[in-house]
Amino acid sequence: MRASTIIFALLFSYVALLVTAEDYFAEKFDKNWESRWVKAYPKKAENADGEWGWSAGKFYNDAVKDKGLQTTQDAKFYTISAEFPKEFSNKGKELIVQYTIKFEQNIDCGGGYLKLYPASLDQENMNSESEYNIMFGPDICGSSTRKVHVIFSHNGKNHLVKKEIRPET
Repeated sequence: MRASTIIFALLFSYVALLVTAEDYFAEKFDKNWESRWVKAYPKKAENADGEWGWSAGKFYNDAVKDKGLQTTQDAKFYTISAEFPKEFSNKGKELIVQYTIKFEQNIDCGGGYLKLYPASLDQENMNSESEYNIMFGPDICGSSTRKVHVIFSHNGKNHLVKKEIRPET
């Protein structure tokens, strides 16, 4: 087999892998985003829950296409969830989870965590104690704490990834 044939075969194999990938969840935050998302207010009694906005923010490439969820008040708690369109299992397969978060202000202390919950989640009553499978996201507090937390939950026990991952700032 010639080198060009081998390269073509490798490229074809790579393309075939891309084609077989399946999106379990993708969100573009179009004008109907609120019909897919459920807001929870676990800190209502303390008046500590913030209200979500829908905006491209202060800086963007496209004012419409870059819209997403936005926290509208400082020093508040924000809780929201959306269901996967269908249940799935990634047993024997890689699972890639990613999201983008942009902090537009000089954040003093806070985070932006994404959690993957089991299908049994009570979305309207979700809170910090709700069982989850995966949690990750940036934790920023002052100039000394700047890290990405990654926690996997298995059989009721949380497993913190100890490798230090620094968020871009």
